[in-house]
Amino acid sequence: MLPNYSNILVATDLSQNSVHAFKHAVMMARRNQAKIHLLHVVPEVDASMRAYISAMMVKGSLDKFEAQHEEEARQEIQKRLKKFAEDELADHPEDLQRIASIEVSHGHPVAKILQVADQNKIDVIVMGSHGKGAIEHAFLGSTTEKVLRKSKRPVFVIPLPD
Repeated sequence: MLPNYSNILVATDLSQNSVHAFKHAVMMARRNQAKIHLLHVVPEVDASMRAYISAMMVKGSLDKFEAQHEEEARQEIQKRLKKFAEDELADHPEDLQRIASIEVSHGHPVAKILQVADQNKIDVIVMGSHGKGAIEHAFLGSTTEKVLRKSKRPVFVIPLPD
């Protein structure tokens, strides 16, 4: 039996390559009559950087600042994701109906992508590759590569176009 994709997760950082990956996901959704779930993960601030910033601020003010502004930032990114989808699908408004959810999450990107995939019963994850060189890749790793290694579902990696 051939696989049928009903729910497609597009993990995006709103870069130019995620636009390319999104277009592939839309075509996949059309052919499978599937729903698309857009996800953007705001990464955690590195612990050493957080400690440094916290030391420069009045005690407890960093936590207060984050609490006050996290929801505003989440809503702003969610608006950008919605506009991103509307702009990319301007010539095909019927495809906007395929967008089942737009989520902005905060945390470790790989863990959040896999968690959202589980929660939404995602059949396939679509992500862009940033095409880093060998040295950068060896030292920095790649969110896409880590998702690919840890996922129990298919992951389509869309490389940068020439």
